[in-house]
Amino acid sequence: MEIPKFHETFIPILKVLANGETLQTREMYQKIINQFYSELSKEQLEEKTKSGDILILNRIAWGKSYLKKGGYIEFPKRGFVKITEKGKNHVSSSLTLKQVENSENYLEFYNEENSKKVSTPSIIRNASPQDLIDEGFNQIDIQVKDELLEKLKEIDPFYFEKVILILLKKMGYGDFIETAKTGDGGIDGIINEDKLGLDKIYIQAKRYGENKVREKDIRNFIGAMSGDTQKGVFVTTSSFDSGATKKAHDAHHTIILIDGLKLVDLMHQYNVGVQIKSSYEVKELDNDFFEDNN
Repeated sequence: MEIPKFHETFIPILKVLANGETLQTREMYQKIINQFYSELSKEQLEEKTKSGDILILNRIAWGKSYLKKGGYIEFPKRGFVKITEKGKNHVSSSLTLKQVENSENYLEFYNEENSKKVSTPSIIRNASPQDLIDEGFNQIDIQVKDELLEKLKEIDPFYFEKVILILLKKMGYGDFIETAKTGDGGIDGIINEDKLGLDKIYIQAKRYGENKVREKDIRNFIGAMSGDTQKGVFVTTSSFDSGATKKAHDAHHTIILIDGLKLVDLMHQYNVGVQIKSSYEVKELDNDFFEDNN
C-alpha cells in the first residue's frame, strides 16, 4: 500500500465525519489512519516531509484544507472539524480533485481570496521545477492567510485592536497608545508618528464576521477624531460597502481603509501572528569553483 496523495484522502475524511459528529482534528487524523491506512508500514507512517512533518498527516491536512474551501466540511471552532450537508451528499460517491476545484464554494473562495493574480491550485502542466516550487509556496501562503483571517475573527475584540496597533508599529508608524476600552465605537488607538506626538494617526478596528463596514461606521469614526489630527486608519476583518468607501474617499481627513484580505497580507509580510516554520535550500552548480582549477 502506498501513502495516499492528498486528494485521495477526500473520501476517507468525509466517511470519518459522516455521522455529523464534531471531531478534534488530531482525533480525526487518527481515525482516518486506523480505518483506511492501517496497512501502511511503520516506516511509511513515520516518513517525513523535507520540513519535518509526518507525511501522511501532511497529506490528510491538505485534503482537509481543500474540502473546507469546497464547502464539504467546516471548522465550527478552533481545532475541530465537522461535515456539512454538501459533504454528506458525497460520502458514498467518488470525489476527485477536479470536482473539488470546480465546485461553487471553491471557486467563490478563490475569486475572493485571489483578486491579486494568484493562480488556482491545479497541477501546472509543462512547468519547470522552479515553477512548481513557487506555486507550492504560493499555495502555502494562501492557506496560512486563510487560517490567519479565521483566527482574527475568533479572538477577543479588544485583543484584535491591540493586534492592529502592533502591526502598525512593525510597519514603522511609531509608538502606539491604547485608548479606554468602552466598546462605544470611539477611537481604539492612537499612533504617534513622532516622539513628541505632534503628528497622530487615529485607529479604528472592527472585528466582524460577515457584516460589512457601512457608511455610518466611517461617519462615526470621523466624528470621534479630534481636531488635532487629519489621519485615520479603519481596519476590519470583513470588507467595506460602497457607501463606506465613498465616505472615506470624500472626507476632508485622510482615511485609509484596510479590509480582511489586505490585513492578512500585511500581517504575513511583517510577521505578525505568523512564524517561520521551515526554510529550504535550493542549490545550483558552482561554476566558479571548477574554473579556479583550470
